[in-house]
Amino acid sequence: MDVIPLLPRLHLLRFPVGQAYLWRDGDELTLIDAGTLGSGRAIADAVTALGRAPRDVRRIVLTHFHEDHAGGAGELAALTGAEVLAHERDATFVRGGLPGPPPRFEEWELPLHAAAAEHLPEGEPVPPAAVTGLSGGEVLDFGGGARVLHVPGHTDGSIALFLPAEGVLFTGDTVAAAPADGTPMPGVFNLDRAQLRTSVRMLAGLDAEVACFGHGDPVVGGAGAALRRVAAMA
Repeated sequence: MDVIPLLPRLHLLRFPVGQAYLWRDGDELTLIDAGTLGSGRAIADAVTALGRAPRDVRRIVLTHFHEDHAGGAGELAALTGAEVLAHERDATFVRGGLPGPPPRFEEWELPLHAAAAEHLPEGEPVPPAAVTGLSGGEVLDFGGGARVLHVPGHTDGSIALFLPAEGVLFTGDTVAAAPADGTPMPGVFNLDRAQLRTSVRMLAGLDAEVACFGHGDPVVGGAGAALRRVAAMA
């Protein structure tokens, strides 16, 4: 796992598939997404390497239920005592016991998905002991007030998080950076592409300076203009 500083209070944690983000408020840490199965210990070790204690992670906010974003949540929550939060429409799948609906693949997405799946670890994630359900519209207590935005399309319960005081937006997989050149683009492997387009347009209307994607390099500076280009593409 690579740990990449983006801002004085923000680090990117990059896994073989997908990535997560660590935000710092004084002595408290918030993790946005939790990587794949087996990532919990690696994240805890990264927190320690940054000079903090794993127990400083107070909350783990999941942008959606897919295994490359939620697979490590149960392990990390057990190590840190952090609260796990997810949209109520995805929380059922994060809690375990029920498989979530699969994406409706475009034909050109199939080889991309097959290539990504080769890097996913085998086994079933240990679900968190508890998951707090969100509905969208909440303001979470980090980053000066993090607005929870319901952005369905990639999954029914996908969320984004916007920190207006910081100009930072976490898009989950609603937006991604193209692997070839890093250009922001609409997310792939979606459940409802029409809903995704609507969600992309909503995110493009925010005054974001930094956009942190579930896959690919973030945009640090001028993110609003980049997202408007994505909305036109969608």
